[in-house]
Amino acid sequence: MDKKFTVKSFQKAKEEKRQISVLTAYDYSIAKILDSAGVDALLVGDSLGMVVQGNDSTLSVTLDVMIYHAKAVTRAAKRALVVVDMPFMSYHTSANEAVRNAGRLMKEGGAQAIKLEGGVEFADTIRQIVRAQIPVMGHIGMTPQSLHMFGGFKVQGKSIEQAQKIIDDAKALEEAGVFAITLECVPDELSKIITEIVNVPTIGIGAGKYCDGQVLVSNDMLGMFSDFVPKFVKQFAHLSTDIKTAVTTYIEEINAGNFPQKEHTFSIDKEVLDSLNK
Repeated sequence: MDKKFTVKSFQKAKEEKRQISVLTAYDYSIAKILDSAGVDALLVGDSLGMVVQGNDSTLSVTLDVMIYHAKAVTRAAKRALVVVDMPFMSYHTSANEAVRNAGRLMKEGGAQAIKLEGGVEFADTIRQIVRAQIPVMGHIGMTPQSLHMFGGFKVQGKSIEQAQKIIDDAKALEEAGVFAITLECVPDELSKIITEIVNVPTIGIGAGKYCDGQVLVSNDMLGMFSDFVPKFVKQFAHLSTDIKTAVTTYIEEINAGNFPQKEHTFSIDKEVLDSLNK
């Protein structure tokens, strides 16, 4: 197995022009599989509010929930860097509260870095968190926690004003000390400009091929979440179909008396059985 991937590895990958792979993980079993497959970073995303909890947004996810899932993922990750999302309202009211909550994700959840949404308006907060020796990944473009401000999940950066705002956000995040910036749902030409402007790596999700790396929700790319499939998702597997087939076969074998078989059961000593049958 390759050596541990760290925040320094992100910068080295950009300098060497090697793409960075990131996938979300929310539990031990999946995190262990993704880590052993060689993914560079595991993101414990607040997207769990949708793909794990079944909500229509990420807004209801709490800090305690993020800590719970972070613990499971960090137990499994041996190589990958574990980045944990700061959920809605865990960093919005004050920089001091943001630092405390980021610290909880590190101390209680085992996070090796945190991610938060927002640009210029959160630069001072990010600066304070970094000053506390907590690595921060930024997130700009379409920021899901702001969906009501955007009027839904919509592509950002298509107008001159929006594009310039995202560029300004990226510059502010770099100046504030982030080690990487996630770009979500922005045109690939804009992602190319930002990737060339900033010195820190950019990680794209629905942001085209010019970023320094890519991130996807694992449940999406594995074909496990069927409520909706975003335009930017490629399904590299269709596990929901495989799981349904396995469950159907399981039910059929139970009903037919074909499971369990002898090899799936335990035996008891004959003298114990004879004693019980007296």
